[in-house]
Amino acid sequence: MKRREFMRTIAWSGAALPLAPSWLGSGQASTPAKAAAAPGLPDLGVGLGDSPKAITKAALDALGGMGKFVGRGDVVLIKPNIGWDRTPELAACTNPEVVASLIEMCQNAGAKKVIVMDNSINEAKRCYIRSGIKAAAEAAGASVLYTNDQHLKKMPIKGEWIKDWEVYSDFLEADVFINAPIAKHHSLSRVTLGMKNLLGAVGGPRNQMHQGIDRVLVDLAGFFKPKLTVLDAYRMLTRNGPQGGRPSDTKLLKTVVAGRDIVAVDAMGATFFEIPPRELPFLKIAADRGLGRFDLEKLKIEKRTV
Repeated sequence: MKRREFMRTIAWSGAALPLAPSWLGSGQASTPAKAAAAPGLPDLGVGLGDSPKAITKAALDALGGMGKFVGRGDVVLIKPNIGWDRTPELAACTNPEVVASLIEMCQNAGAKKVIVMDNSINEAKRCYIRSGIKAAAEAAGASVLYTNDQHLKKMPIKGEWIKDWEVYSDFLEADVFINAPIAKHHSLSRVTLGMKNLLGAVGGPRNQMHQGIDRVLVDLAGFFKPKLTVLDAYRMLTRNGPQGGRPSDTKLLKTVVAGRDIVAVDAMGATFFEIPPRELPFLKIAADRGLGRFDLEKLKIEKRTV
């Protein structure tokens, strides 16, 4: 049974929640997230080159291709960062070409439907348009949706800091959840990468989460468990994050990182800011909870230049 069908079956009933499968997330669940690479494949794929679309595909090809994550008939939800009313040159939102590349690969893998959505900070329609993501995603054949508060469901996160929270059910009902953040500086967590991007999948007073930001990021990662995280570091925001505002705040790195392990992807992203992964509290907390690894020197990383 596909997970969206299961969601319809239990109809979010409180009585059914104790029987919910692992993908519903459980924060400090007894069984850690299974983020290990498939036998013979690298833990992380890294694409480097001049074309955001090409390097995104290269990163996925290093992992065995999108077919390792998406099957025929799957409904896929891709969550870029579309939080800010900024153009791609300002690196506040995920590069639209990265998003388009992911959509095309999902379709080639047999996806029935690909949805692109985020809970924006600035006014959503402006963010979707100015970021270039709406046009690029629609041109690639995806359904571009805005968050609908009628889809908010209070869910048991069961984390260390978050016990329950309002979550957009769209992110749980899809068969495959792909997390597609952009690498940016952040004033509170130092960087915003894969785990931080998950704040765009929840509603409610998100500003309250900043009080325990490191534990919040780990709680959300343990709950959502995206099947794939693809980090856009083609043009990254190096200061004045998370929204920036000046081209001088950005750096052209021409890199995309992909992996099953959101902790490992974030650890690689930290190095782009010259931050040792062990210096970021949320990475150590996540590793201690069994959500992934940040010891990059012990991981298999395959880089492809195109």
